[in-house]
Amino acid sequence: MAAFMHTSLPAESAASLGPYSEVVPTTLNTDAPGRDDLTRAAGDLASTLPAELEPLARLAYNYRWSWLPGGGELFRRIDDGLFERVGENPVRLLMEARRDLLETAAADAPFVDRIRSVADLVEGELHAPDDPIGGEAGPVAFLCAEFGIHRSLHIYSGGLGVLAGDILKEASDLRKPYVGVGLLYSHGNFRQRIAPTGYQEDFWQPIVPERLPSALVTNGDGTPCTVDVPVRGRPVHVQIWRVDVGRTPLFLLDANVPENDVVARWITSRLYVGDRDTRLEQYVLLGVGAIRALEALGIDPAVLHLNEGHASFAPLELARRAAPAGGIGVDAAIERARARTVFTTHTPVPAGNEAYGREQIRATLGPPFAGWANEIATLGRIDGRPEVGMTSLGLRLARTATGVSELHGRVSRHIWKGVFGATTDDEVPIASVTNGVHLPTWLGGPMRELLDDALGEGWLRHADDPATWSPVAEIPDAVVWATRVRARRELIEWLRDRDVADRLARDEPRAAVDAAADALDPDRLTIGFARRVAAYKRLPLLYRDLERTAALLEHAQFAIAGKAHPRDLDAKQKLAGFFLLPWSDVRIGARMTFVEDYDMSIAARLVAGCDVWLNVPRPPWEASGTSGMKAAMNGAVNASVLDGWWAEAYDGRNGFAIGDPAPAELVEAPDEEARDAADAEALYDVLEREVVPVFGERDAAGVPRGWVAMVKASLLTVGPRFCATRMVREYVDRVYGN
Repeated sequence: MAAFMHTSLPAESAASLGPYSEVVPTTLNTDAPGRDDLTRAAGDLASTLPAELEPLARLAYNYRWSWLPGGGELFRRIDDGLFERVGENPVRLLMEARRDLLETAAADAPFVDRIRSVADLVEGELHAPDDPIGGEAGPVAFLCAEFGIHRSLHIYSGGLGVLAGDILKEASDLRKPYVGVGLLYSHGNFRQRIAPTGYQEDFWQPIVPERLPSALVTNGDGTPCTVDVPVRGRPVHVQIWRVDVGRTPLFLLDANVPENDVVARWITSRLYVGDRDTRLEQYVLLGVGAIRALEALGIDPAVLHLNEGHASFAPLELARRAAPAGGIGVDAAIERARARTVFTTHTPVPAGNEAYGREQIRATLGPPFAGWANEIATLGRIDGRPEVGMTSLGLRLARTATGVSELHGRVSRHIWKGVFGATTDDEVPIASVTNGVHLPTWLGGPMRELLDDALGEGWLRHADDPATWSPVAEIPDAVVWATRVRARRELIEWLRDRDVADRLARDEPRAAVDAAADALDPDRLTIGFARRVAAYKRLPLLYRDLERTAALLEHAQFAIAGKAHPRDLDAKQKLAGFFLLPWSDVRIGARMTFVEDYDMSIAARLVAGCDVWLNVPRPPWEASGTSGMKAAMNGAVNASVLDGWWAEAYDGRNGFAIGDPAPAELVEAPDEEARDAADAEALYDVLEREVVPVFGERDAAGVPRGWVAMVKASLLTVGPRFCATRMVREYVDRVYGN
């Protein structure tokens, strides 16, 4: 394993490295800018409610409720149907709920007592002191283009954003001082519906921040706190919204203000907008804007953590501002910025590592960086190419760089060898911190109840300790199995209604709809496959041999979900190909369910209820993957190619391996068609010869002992190693302190 990167500068106080001078408060959540604005917004909402429900307004303005057991039920109790229609947005629920339903809830004394106890618990958490990182006064500023906090805040696309959300939640649970900085997209990420032709249709819905658990950050005189970010030689005015993620503030930059023209307002329109020029402007707003916003807010971060290359202009802006202010040269200013920056690279796929022409970069950054053209070209250069790469820029501007799994670290050292002028992969200073998942967010009700009972009070605070999980081995097999049966039945009950509605909307023949509703079986082996629809994810492997697929579906059923990027026409064609299968054949169509408009809420249901979590990316292009971790925490068994996190998790007892490991040399891409054919064969073999027989073999009491043994082995091995508790502590101990 390569060593972590270190700056050669002499030791300096982190506070001396940048333009900031304010002292960060002891508890960021209660004292950082914008907290009073959230309090006012909650108070305004509370004033419209019966007095007994006023604490519910305070809870609505902090997403902490979303990972409390029963937290969502506090809002569903008001109006379950409305809560679903507003995308589980608690602020909209309380704004729009009928008065008679509010008054009925207010008259329910036990319910009111529950609200008060939860509100008191959250309030106590918010006022507990921070646990400083390495003795530093300042927080970690975590910069990312997307944040998956909750379904109702639709500013995330997939794994990158959900991971960012999990990190902020875990930082809150561990009382670590973090602030998140991202963009508030006025239309968020795209929504998906499948046309009768099977082709994905994309549409966007406006985000109204005034009706979200967010508040516009204001100055002392009540005016919005704004910063100007020069983009293409013109100032773009940016306002700042605050969202509370437990104890962790998330600040979102928003260019959709009247002072900007239409083009400038469009910069923060859509997540990963298709136009490359606009995307580059988003990256300027995220990187340069984050530094300016943090300064305006009086927050002096000890560490800038860049989560992928989108935010790579942040340390560049930090250096630019330090050079004249500190009376030092450009090279020294860059070294100072590098000394407080860490970088995480997430994907080896070329499309995820964008590059732009040098003139395009110069024009977009504009006059503030007029004298920096050579430095930017050098920092962002890609061997043999004239462009400036966002990932190479981030790597060169960071004191420490990490991949997101052990295998991804190895892949990254090979891919980015030229950035560091290394002759061998082992010389490349990129290490790895394997991703983990936030357990309270992703544990479904049945498994959460089982683990709370078996592992004891407070077990989540020590979830990264294998000893915490050791009692799993002693849980009676029948109890584990009953928990899994309950979880699957809850999924199938929901899936039936959702599947019928989606099929009807796609104009599928009524006979096929009725057959599908009858075919979904709460006691049948249920295999989940849910992820972005991209070529290397290889959805078509699931039906490459239709006869074998049909035979497999005599014993199993599939729950499938995923979106193709609006501009990824190849992925859209592959998705359409799925819907061109012979759906009239009940052996196939009725038991392969596709759930449209995949989001965090659907993901949570699938990982909680599926028996098997399937993953077949083309190695070595899966950086990590986290959905399989979530499924494993819920007692599902992974069946995956040996790529990403599964390459280091699989031990022969805790799941199933498909195909051969990733090629050791990582030099030339293998023949993709040959690899796909071989892996499809291996996939069918594993499902037919291993998964189905082990799941189906029952004792006299109806318990599949061999399967339960695998479930326990998975919980014992995946639980402590792939939870966000371990991940955040590893960042704190191994990365931020270096």
